[in-house]
Order: sequence, then C-alpha cells, then structure tokens
Amino acid sequence: MRPSLLDPLFAALSSLPGIGAKTGELYARLLGRETLDDCRVIDLVFHAPTSIIDRRKQPGIALAPQGSIVTLTARVDRHQPPPRGSNQPYRVFLQDDTGELALVFFRAKGNWLEKSLPIDETVMVSGKVDWFNGRPSMVHPDHMARISEGESLPLVEPIYPMTGGLSAKVLRKLIEAAIAKIPELPEWLDASLLQQEDFSPTSVALREIHHPEDEADIDPQAPMRRRLAYDEFLAGQLSLALVRARLRKTPGIPIQPTGKLSKLVMDALPFSLTGSQSTAVAEILKDMAGEDRMLRLLQGDVGSGKTVVALMSMMAVVECGGQAVLMAPTEILARQHFATLSNMARTTGIRMEVLTGRTKGRERDDLLARIAAGEIDIVIGTHALFQDNVAYKNLQLAVVDEQHRFGVHQRLRLTAKGISPHMLVMTATPIPRTLVLAAFGDMDVSKLTEKPAGRKPIQTVIMPGERLEQIIHRLQTAVAEGRKVYWICPLVEETEESNLMSVEERHSVLSQFFGNQVALIHGRMSGQEKDEVMAGFKRGETRLLVATTVIEVGVDVPDATIMVIEHAERFGLAQLHQLRGRVGRGSEASSCILLYSGKLSQNAEARLKIMRETEDGFVIAEEDLRLRGEGELLGTRQSGTPGFVIASLEAHADLLEIARKDAHYLLDRDPELDSARGKAIRVLLYLFRRDEAIRFLKAG
Repeated sequence: MRPSLLDPLFAALSSLPGIGAKTGELYARLLGRETLDDCRVIDLVFHAPTSIIDRRKQPGIALAPQGSIVTLTARVDRHQPPPRGSNQPYRVFLQDDTGELALVFFRAKGNWLEKSLPIDETVMVSGKVDWFNGRPSMVHPDHMARISEGESLPLVEPIYPMTGGLSAKVLRKLIEAAIAKIPELPEWLDASLLQQEDFSPTSVALREIHHPEDEADIDPQAPMRRRLAYDEFLAGQLSLALVRARLRKTPGIPIQPTGKLSKLVMDALPFSLTGSQSTAVAEILKDMAGEDRMLRLLQGDVGSGKTVVALMSMMAVVECGGQAVLMAPTEILARQHFATLSNMARTTGIRMEVLTGRTKGRERDDLLARIAAGEIDIVIGTHALFQDNVAYKNLQLAVVDEQHRFGVHQRLRLTAKGISPHMLVMTATPIPRTLVLAAFGDMDVSKLTEKPAGRKPIQTVIMPGERLEQIIHRLQTAVAEGRKVYWICPLVEETEESNLMSVEERHSVLSQFFGNQVALIHGRMSGQEKDEVMAGFKRGETRLLVATTVIEVGVDVPDATIMVIEHAERFGLAQLHQLRGRVGRGSEASSCILLYSGKLSQNAEARLKIMRETEDGFVIAEEDLRLRGEGELLGTRQSGTPGFVIASLEAHADLLEIARKDAHYLLDRDPELDSARGKAIRVLLYLFRRDEAIRFLKAG
C-alpha cells in the first residue's frame, strides 16, 4: 500500500484547478503520458525548469545584446498596423534615452495592442532582442506591463519545457498549485552521506528546483538537483537489486549439454564463430551450469552475430530435454528470427515454431497444446509468448531480444508465473557501462566486439538535400545493376507543422523514376501488409524500399547494399547506426548516404561526422551519450535515462556509483526494509513510482 503521506502527490492531475478535457490532452503530451488519466500531481512536481528569464538585466535599448533576454523600460512612441489583407506583422515602437525598439506581433488584434500599449505610456517589456540592419526588435515579448504594474513581474522566472497549445503563465500557476501539495517527507539517507554531499531534505529540494534564483540553480550540479538525482538513482538501484534478489532466490536448473546438436549446427554453418562469439557462448554455458539462474546481457553491435550465440545457448537447453523461447519486440523481427534460426538448425531435427498476436483460432489452440505437451523445443515470438494462457512443459531458457523495447520489469512476468528459466537479454545498442548499471543493475555482460568474417566496411557520405536529383540518377544505375536500396524518412505523412519529407510523399516522387520497383513500409500498416512488402523486397520483386524507422531493428536482407537516410540530422546517433546496419550484411560493398536539409547545428554536424568516421558501435554509443543524453540510446524520451526524470548519467555518474553501493549495503542489512530507514526507503520507492519492487519484498 502506498503511504497515505504521498496521497496528495498521487492525486489525479485533473484534481488541480483549470484542467479540462481539452487542456488535459496537452498536459498528458507534455508529461510523456498516454492520457490525462495517467497523469498525477507528482508528474508536474518533477517537471523541472530548464532555464530562467533574468529581469535583473535592464541594459537600455541600444545596449541590449543580440539574442539575449532582457527587460526594458520605455515609452510607447507609435503603432504601425499592417496594411489590410497583408501578411505583415503589427509593430509598436518604444523609445528610451538610448534608442528605439520595435515590438513585433504576428496575427495580433490591433485594438488589444492599443489597450495594452497606449501611446505615451511608460511600459516594461521582457523578451529576446534581435538586431537587423542596426535596428533592434523583440518578437512577441514574454511579458508586457505598464510601469505601474511592472513591479509585480518576478525578477527571476523559471522557463519550462512546453508543448504547443499551452501557455507558460498557466503552466507556471498549475506547477505552483502542485508544489503546494508537497508533504514533509521522512529522511531516507544516511547522515554521513547528507553531510558529505551537503544535501538538503528532499521536500526542500522539490520546492527549490522550481524557484531558481540564478543560472547556477538550473545547472545539473546545483545542490537541489544533485539531491533529487541521487534519490532517483537510489530508487532505481534498489528496485533493480530487489528484482534481482527475487530472480536469484529461485534456483536455476543446471544445464549439462551433450554438445550433439550444437556440433550439427556448427558443422552446417558456412562460417566459423568469431573469438568474441566463442567467448560469449562459453560464458553463457558456464552460467547455466551453476546452481543460480543465469541473468546475462549480451551486447553486440549491429551485425556482430548475436543470433548465432542465442541459438547455441538454446541448443544446450534442448540437448538437456528443456524448452527455450526467443522473444522479439516486433512481429517482423520474430518471423525473421524464425526464418534465420530454422535455416541454421535445419540439420538438427529440432522442433521450432513461431507464436505472435497474429496466431489466431484453431492454429493458436493447436500450437499452445503442443507447447504445453513439450512437443515444441524452441518457440519464437513477441510478448504473446508470456500471456497467461501460454503454458510450458519445461521452459529452461528465455532469450529476450532488443531489451530496451521491453522495460526491465517485463522479465518478471515469467518469474511471476512460477517459471524460472535462465535469462539471456540481447541488445544491439552498445551501452556504456554507466548506462548498463542504471538500466539493468549488476547484470553480467558479454560483449561481441568483432564483425563476422567477410563483412566489408560501409562507405558513409554526408550530402545536402539539394543534390537529390543526382542521388536518384545514381540509384537508377544501381537498381539497373540489380542492387537493392533502403530509403528512410522520418514521418509517415506530411503535417502542417513539419516540413520533413513524409514516406508517402517520397514514395510517390520515387515512383515517377522507378515505377513499380518501389515499395512502401511504415508503422501504421498491419503486420500482414508489412510482411508482404518485406517478402517482396527480399525476393527482389521490388528494389527500392521507402520506409520509416520501422526497419531499424533486425530486418535482414543480405543483398541490400545502399541506405539513404533523409533528414539524417533529425536522428540520434544510435538510431543512425542501427539503420546503417541494415546494409553491409552480405559480401558486397555497401554504402550509406546521409541527407540533411538546411543549415546544420553544431551538434547535428558532430553526429554526422562521427557516422562518417567510424562503424564501431561502442565508440558511437559513448559519443551519443556525450552529445545527446542517455534517453536516446535506450530509445526512450529525448532526454534523461530510461524512467528517470531528474537524474542524468552525463552529469551525475558519480552519484550512480554511490547509489548502487548504498542500495546493496542497505539490502544486505535490511532485506525486507523493516528498519526505520527501511520504512522511509519504502516512501522513496513509491515517490519515484518503483512500487513494483516493493511487491517482491514478501514474495520471495
């Protein structure tokens, strides 16, 4: 049960004044939740400001620096409404002792501006100043007030991440209402750590974060931010440690393979394992031979051969009379794994089937009966594998592919069913060590660092979108020679707000050059439609596949050799690397063209250059972490570690290490969290929505 102390923070967001059905949707989007019903007051409390407006800077018009936010006190000199029917903005000119400034308003109502800014009135305005041809202007000031009211403007004001349709003023008012509900929380940290880190109490830090007094308070290293980051890491590490202790409590079934089936697979493979593949297989077999359940993360870059390692692990289990499952995040990927693995294992006679949400009716009933009777050795599928009506006769190994799509706690669904297989979690995202700690706790890690023999490097070039025609002509030659091409776009359909090229529009343009050799695939298509398109591309009936990032994970067409990524500047490094890894999977030379539009930001330019310079996923992952933040690496929200709202690995890595040790120390001494500190820690776990971990306290 959640402590009643926290009830005000977990009240529905709609309980705050001024939230209706229409604004509710906007708040859900702002806070990264599915619907308003999922939003709680605590979500607003954790919605921290990212910058400030400092109105203490009042330089005078002529001295206002380009691009800076300033506050000016000046006299309204004249209004300049736009000519009727024109698209020009409405301008109001202000003057002070140093010079003249134009306030610029687009689509503004003139009579409202005349009332707000009467001629000859002295006013205070605050906003960003831009200089053109030696003249300063301020577009849509953040604040305007007559001098008599100007004193009421806060001198320092926090600026929050926003979403279209919400006003900053209304959001600020709502956040103040949320802050008022923060109770006095118990102290869950050790006195020596509080002193060493100079941490203020959590309740104080939660209030202070919304009332910054200068730029230093917005910095991730500000004391109140460090306190909350530590709390968040500690909640995460405790949660993972509790889960892991629970997984460890259920003893594993020692696997003593005969090596018979594995030898048949090895003899039939057209290649031999790389050094790191052999090492990974040895580590997995050693883990599974022990009394404890295996819990291992297999990190392998795109195309490093994780699937073979998974197959060898599953073969070991089948040799001992057990069953294995391989769970993939998407239907496309599950069916592809099935095709690849059944081909590799064709000489062994093992029974392998695929089970997804699309397996329906009699076919499904028949399949479930055979799984329950132990007539199927390896089942490959999506999360349908772990639904309540699926029973296994002797499940001994679960391989989970692309872990970051599932969330750490979905593995527990298995344990909750009374099944305790060994677990191998595979990810194609090379994850830096700090991130492994934050997202997976102390999982054992195997790394695949070499590419299989015969893979050629992929040549990567960066080109501006203006050279599109030239690229299309080059592709016509390539397609005529029998090559296959992926063309990636960021959106499904053109929207008014966005000038990104949509897949549908790009498909229709390319069809004019390539006719019916062009196919289209995106996430809004049904599973069956996607499968048909992919099958046609694989067979060579179509040669150019226009796609969204739906093909990012695991799609395998070995003879596809050219990848074009449009608006490459909009993608994160990890995603670009995943996409590029769809080519260069056969023995042919491959290339990747990164198209960008407009002027590149410094950050985007740095990302594209790294792509051109290296194919090493681990180097790319470290750079991505440095440039963009850890959220992008694990395919979660644009900033912040998965599930973390304040903590950041770049800024707070030192705290993560302390939190990990603290969590282990605490659970060693008080495994049921029954002590005074343990009871306070329970409040911490609920505060950061880690309550699923509390359920495991008594359950083991």
